[in-house]
Amino acid sequence: MAFTAQDVKALREKTGVGMMECKKALVEADGDMEKAIDFLRERGLAAAQKKASRIAAEGVVLPYYDKATKKGVVVEVNSETDFVAKNEKFMSFVEGVAKTILANDPADVEALKEMNFDGSDRTVTETLNDLVLSIGENMKIRRFERMEGVVSTYIHAGGSVGVMVGFDVADESKAETADFEAMGKNVAMQIAAMNPAYLDEASVPEDVINHEKGILAAQMKEDPKMASKPAQVLEKIAAGKMGKYYKENCLVEQEFVRGDLFQGSVKGYVDSVAKELGTEIKVNGYIRMMKGEGLEKREENFAEEIAKQING
Repeated sequence: MAFTAQDVKALREKTGVGMMECKKALVEADGDMEKAIDFLRERGLAAAQKKASRIAAEGVVLPYYDKATKKGVVVEVNSETDFVAKNEKFMSFVEGVAKTILANDPADVEALKEMNFDGSDRTVTETLNDLVLSIGENMKIRRFERMEGVVSTYIHAGGSVGVMVGFDVADESKAETADFEAMGKNVAMQIAAMNPAYLDEASVPEDVINHEKGILAAQMKEDPKMASKPAQVLEKIAAGKMGKYYKENCLVEQEFVRGDLFQGSVKGYVDSVAKELGTEIKVNGYIRMMKGEGLEKREENFAEEIAKQING
């Protein structure tokens, strides 16, 4: 019995198994859809799909940077429980996903899934299904973001938060120094801890600025102490309050959290290190990704996690 590309697609949608495995199954089953499903179940491949309805909100966020190509990526791979994040096979898979992204430049997660996994002739989806069957938990590649150029990374609390921050360095040889490496890590830690909304004042959208100004105007209008003040004074007060907003929400304007190293803004800290190194350094962007952001865990996930703790 012959089969078409649509049959392969239909089988994939029913089982969650990769395209090549579905094609093999239909060949073995002589085009019979039900026999092909049985074939995949017998091989254990379709079993991975049974776990797909369970919410995966744990896992890790991994920032990965290749110095040779000056390319970096932050990727989030989710699992059902945080125990999996300590599993060597899981972490090896996450790193392999990052390498696959850097090598192939996929447009999105769906495109990534169809690519051959790092150093393998199997697709990312097939490799993930193998891991799901091996570990026994649902896992999903949720998202990734890339950066290029001179980059520093930081992983917080075993992958709960991953940060990648980019720099423009006039003399890029200085980026190889221990002082630059320490500075880059400190700025990345700042991002992890303070979660700035924007890079700098110029990055704040106009509608956000207008919204904040509207709130300030309403606050001053309600304050009886402001009623007698001239317009020029009110403008200065409003400007000062907007300055406070920028200082709280823009990375380079924020107070540097490592006060033991430098007293002042993040920009001031970066400038001070640049001066010591004899070059110019500017933060040009960053990625901050938090594990499970926006996801909810089902109660059964917690129950399974507790059971694992009890059973050691």
